[in-house]
Amino acid sequence: QGRILEKTGLCSQITFGRYVRQGRKLGVDPKLFIQDLQFNKVPVRVYQPKATSNGRRRGIIFFHGGGWVFGSLDTYEKVCRYISRESESVVVSVQYRLAPEHKYPAAYEDCLNATIHFMKNIEHYGVDPANVTVCGDSAGGNLAAAVSQTLADRSDLPKLRAQILIYPGLQALDFNLPSYHQNRGVPLLFRERAAFFALQYLNGDALHMQEVLEGSHIPPDMRLKYRKWVSPDNIPEKFKVRGVKPLMPTDFIAEVYETVKRFCEPNLCPLLAEDAVVHQLPESFILTCEYDVLRDDGLLYKKRLEDNGVRVTWYHLEDGFHGIISLYDYCGFSFPSGKRGLDSVVNFLKSL
Repeated sequence: QGRILEKTGLCSQITFGRYVRQGRKLGVDPKLFIQDLQFNKVPVRVYQPKATSNGRRRGIIFFHGGGWVFGSLDTYEKVCRYISRESESVVVSVQYRLAPEHKYPAAYEDCLNATIHFMKNIEHYGVDPANVTVCGDSAGGNLAAAVSQTLADRSDLPKLRAQILIYPGLQALDFNLPSYHQNRGVPLLFRERAAFFALQYLNGDALHMQEVLEGSHIPPDMRLKYRKWVSPDNIPEKFKVRGVKPLMPTDFIAEVYETVKRFCEPNLCPLLAEDAVVHQLPESFILTCEYDVLRDDGLLYKKRLEDNGVRVTWYHLEDGFHGIISLYDYCGFSFPSGKRGLDSVVNFLKSL
C-alpha cells in the first residue's frame, strides 16, 4: 500500500507508515496523571499513578520501537499506561527525533538528554533515585542499551537500577545470523527491513542495502575482531535446529564501508562495546521471541552480559514474533503471548 502511494507520488512510504501506526488518542485514565512535558527540549509524556504511595516510586524511562523511523508517544500510549498502572511506577515516554529526517546520533542524543534531565530532577516526580530503569522495545531497546552504556561510568548521576531490552536490535555487522535466516520472511520485521531501518537511521537512506545484507560492508580484520562477540558460535545449539544454512561471506567493498563505518560505534551497535563498559552495566532483563530476526542479537548480548558478571533475567517467547508487545490491545486485538511478555516486564520491575 505504501509503495503504491509512493509510486503515484502521493506520499512517501515512510509518511504512510507513520500515518497507519499513529495510534488513537485515548481518554482519561482513572488511575494515572498523564502530562506532556519537555525534558531538555525533548518532548516526553509522564505517567504517574494517582494512588498514594508509602515511599518514593520506581521510575522507568521508556523508548519506543519502530525502526528509528516510526512510532510516537501515542503509538505506545497503551503499553506505557499498562506498565505504569501494573508496576505502580512513574513512566517517562520519550519522543526522540526520527530518521530519515534526523540521522544518527539524533535519536540516541535525545534519549540520553531526556534521561539525564529526569535523573537530575527526580525529586519533582516522587521517584527513588536508586530505582530508575531504562526500557525499550526493538529500536527502543537499542537506544536503552546505548544510554545504559553511556551512563555506566557517570559518577555525577545516580546509577541506573536496571535496563529492560525487549527484542532489541544491537548490531549491524551480520545480517546472516541464524535467526535472520530462519525468520527472514516473518512479520512484523523481515530481514530486508531490518537492514533498511538501520541504514535509514545511520545515513537517512537505504543505499547499499544489498551489500549490507550480504556482509560486504565490514572489513575482514574487523569481522575477525568482533567475531568473539558477533558469531553463530555464541548462540546455543537448540536455536539452530530450524533451517540454518551458513552463507559464504561476499568480498569486502571498501566504498560501502566508507558510508557505513559508524556501524562499529557502540552508541549505534551496543553489542560492540568493550568489556570494560559491559561489566559496569546494571542488572538486565532481555526478552526475545523465537520468530524474530533480532532474536540472536538478544541472545548474543545476554551472553556478553553474563560473561561480564552482569545479572540477567531472560524471558523467551517460544511463540512470539517481532513487535508483539506493541500490539498489546491494539485496535481491539491482542496476542496472549504479547500480554505474557508485557507481564514478564512488569514482574521484573516489581522485583527491583
